[in-house]
Amino acid sequence: MLQDDVGRAAEALRAASRVVAFTGAGVSAESGLATFRGAGGLWEGARVEDVASPDAFTADPVRVWRFYDQRRANAAKVRPNPAHMVLAAWQERFSAFTLVTQNVDGLHQGAGSRGVVELHGSLWRVRCTGCGREREDRTAPLPELPPRCAACGAIERPGVVWFGEALPADGIVAAEAAVEACEVLVVVGTSAVVYPAAGLVGVAAAAGATVIEVNPEASALAHLAGVTLRGPAGAMLPQVDALLVGG
Repeated sequence: MLQDDVGRAAEALRAASRVVAFTGAGVSAESGLATFRGAGGLWEGARVEDVASPDAFTADPVRVWRFYDQRRANAAKVRPNPAHMVLAAWQERFSAFTLVTQNVDGLHQGAGSRGVVELHGSLWRVRCTGCGREREDRTAPLPELPPRCAACGAIERPGVVWFGEALPADGIVAAEAAVEACEVLVVVGTSAVVYPAAGLVGVAAAAGATVIEVNPEASALAHLAGVTLRGPAGAMLPQVDALLVGG
């Protein structure tokens, strides 16, 4: 029964001091932020892999920036949901809490989460292709595509990890260290098919952590979960949190 699973999740968390939450696109979708793939996995008739890559940017930076400008505009319209709020509150509840996300929309920070490990970067950062200068820019839509660096005049690129690029070394090191040391890993709203990020679930399980999966459907790594909560995170996590508060 679902309520039994909620209780088991709360029990595991209540006994833990070192907790990691690992989130994916499903959390953002509950805020009304559609995944970046449209019908048939295409954007303006192209595969997303063909717009979100270094080669695509080299070939047509304006086209790539139109894609990301649309994503930024969509992200600017939505707000954090109850799942984001619970995860933000948990940074005060546990003595060691790390939030690792594959999302690039900044909704976790909007809910108050600090020190978020962003494995795939952020829509709200731009980086100069010339001098490497990085800055935050929350203007949506951008007044000029592509934007240019105020310091050197070169074209700026989105501060996200594209297909074919490595994850930021500091981010993956921090995430791996956190999951290796955690007692509970809460996997929220991810299909667990994008590697190397999805490999964090196996690292936690191998280290003896209890894995709690919160997702409407089983992910590719559901077999590693000791507790599964089949439902939207915005409904499931507040139920777990209510038991933690009550306990």
